[in-house]
Amino acid sequence: GTFGDICTVSFYPAHQMTMGEGGAVLTSNRKLHKILLSLRDWGRDCWCAPGCDNTCQNRFGWSLGSLPKGYDHKYIYSHLGFNLKITDWQASIGLAQLKRLPEFIEQRRRNFDYLYDKLARFSAFFNFPVTRDGDNPSWFGFLLSVKEGAPFSRLQAVQFLEKQGIGTRQLFAGNFLRHPACTQTRFPLKIIDSELLYSDELSDTEFANLPGTDHMMNNAFWVGVWPGLNEQDCDRIIAAIEKLYEGQYE
Repeated sequence: GTFGDICTVSFYPAHQMTMGEGGAVLTSNRKLHKILLSLRDWGRDCWCAPGCDNTCQNRFGWSLGSLPKGYDHKYIYSHLGFNLKITDWQASIGLAQLKRLPEFIEQRRRNFDYLYDKLARFSAFFNFPVTRDGDNPSWFGFLLSVKEGAPFSRLQAVQFLEKQGIGTRQLFAGNFLRHPACTQTRFPLKIIDSELLYSDELSDTEFANLPGTDHMMNNAFWVGVWPGLNEQDCDRIIAAIEKLYEGQYE
């Protein structure tokens, strides 16, 4: 959240900290902050904090849209918004999780480093994540990408690992343009030469412009590094991947 105008974070249960679900938006721009609060709160024009009235000192003095003059500003809507407010109990969980976040991040890094060190000997079949100098990520998971020419495919790998009790996940949506949401819906995707292209106008030629995306869709998957895992759990992951390496995936 230290760069850009707006940062978003997710509190989904599998992420670095959780409130059960939901997320947050961070900004240091006052105007954007006001707009975001409105979008979060059904699109209200009012910016009063919960439990407060008449912050603008003109609650019944507004004349907006075609509403009658003096319509209560607390119930004037300037945007089409959403109801995205968290509950008090979620906030309580979030505060407790925030205190433990440094501990969670450290364990994720420890698990990642352990897996990286032990799995390095299988680099003939897998590509592993790399970082730039000075980076110190809080890892979401350990990403494995099956190399071209490996004796097994990503599908064979994940099916084998799942049978061994090792949970796997895809690299999220992969190439989202290939999903039914895009291929079966007329949805504006991009502009070429001032012409708006829709999903049903995209051809395999267009997909060919995303070779890296397609490669990760076809070859990459996650195994876990969440803080509840210890070295014994990581050793189970390593042992299962060793079986893959030795050709025991059939």
